[in-house]
Amino acid sequence: MHPAPNHPKLADERVGVLLVNSGTPDSTSTRDVRRFLGGLLGDPRVVELPRWLWLPVLHGIILRTRPFRSARKYRKIWTPEGSPLLVHSRELAGQIAKELASRTLAPINVEIAMLYANPSVERGLQRLRDAGARRILIVPMFPQYSGVSTGAVFDQVTAVVQRWRWIPELRFVTGYHDHPSYISALKQSVVEHWREHGKTRHLVIAFHGIPQKYFDRGDPYFCFCQKTGRLLAEELQMPEGSWTVTFQSRFGPGKWLKPYTDEVIRGLPSRGINEVTVVSPGFAADCLETLEELAIEARDNFIKAGGVRFEYVAALNSNQHHVLMHADIIQQQLSGWIFSRATKISGADSQNSVSSIN
Repeated sequence: MHPAPNHPKLADERVGVLLVNSGTPDSTSTRDVRRFLGGLLGDPRVVELPRWLWLPVLHGIILRTRPFRSARKYRKIWTPEGSPLLVHSRELAGQIAKELASRTLAPINVEIAMLYANPSVERGLQRLRDAGARRILIVPMFPQYSGVSTGAVFDQVTAVVQRWRWIPELRFVTGYHDHPSYISALKQSVVEHWREHGKTRHLVIAFHGIPQKYFDRGDPYFCFCQKTGRLLAEELQMPEGSWTVTFQSRFGPGKWLKPYTDEVIRGLPSRGINEVTVVSPGFAADCLETLEELAIEARDNFIKAGGVRFEYVAALNSNQHHVLMHADIIQQQLSGWIFSRATKISGADSQNSVSSIN
């Protein structure tokens, strides 16, 4: 049976993986920072206030002052290649794609997307669709689920796909806060840092904060962070009292998850702890919150309070442990969509299995 002359040519079918993070300004200009903050703080998932109340405050006050201050902070961490978060995300995606290609028989495309920046979620999904992806796995780069972050990814993905005429099969990773490969990758990053720089007496495990009321309304983020911290401390064989889980980056006058990272770090020297290591497991890639807020600002506060040595452990970024971790998680999530190279099937069955995907 021959297709009609006007039948559209379809791309070879393949599997798509979309890695989604919050994003970063396109540059350190105040205009680009304002655009990024406007998207972030304008998301109802991030600020749960009535739009009629919040938007006038956001556009009339906050976006007139905060972008200038934030732009100065971004300039401290910017690299010749651009935003650290975007650079690391691109490197990570490329390495994950190579690792998956070595493990699987199915053709897989890996793209990155940002909730409030470029490349957008819509652009990432379009690239996968244009490449022929009829099955798409969404991987929010937030290990600990929260409606603020992972929920926002779900909102944007579904908003895009519901406008498509031909909807692909979708799978969605909601988190991996206690996945063995994730905890192992965190452990290795801390151990390797200590091996190079020396171990400290105390470990601060810092996570991005959310308003306390979000937790009170049922967001599981706090519990997931606590479990990640406990599992990491156990893997590192840290004795009781030698580690602390904290929460950073609070915004506005309301109560946020405690204890606050800045208060804990400033208070350590008064407890006789003058050496500290800080790790931030909630960030898949280094960004403003880690490189400026922790590695610079928190360090300064610790030294001013009487501390002697402050060590910041880099985010997992595109290191090999992180690549293998994501490949493990993605391969598990794609069960039934792909066949691994280790799968033993007959030649005839292999041809049928691969053609059903291609």
